[in-house]
Amino acid sequence: MNIEIVAKALKELGHPTRLAVYKQVMKAGPSGVAVGKLGENIGIPNSTLSHHISSMVSANLISQHREGRILHCIANYEMRENVLNFLQDECCVDSQF
Repeated sequence: MNIEIVAKALKELGHPTRLAVYKQVMKAGPSGVAVGKLGENIGIPNSTLSHHISSMVSANLISQHREGRILHCIANYEMRENVLNFLQDECCVDSQF
């Protein structure tokens, strides 16, 4: 995994509102959660929510899927695993134990 990709993902998750949105999307599982429900759960206006979702989509943390008039946000679990693995991959490799 490229360090720039990981840095962008971590940057997007470094904002409290985006982290709250991401946690809600992760909790929803593979079927995702409707954007309207996200706004209700977190208590932010749709325009603000849209801005935060767009940032996370650009970092490949979530994707969106439309069913009729309902837009769902779905977590990219592979990206989450890649970021976590990147952070852990070389843990303690230089240790002298």
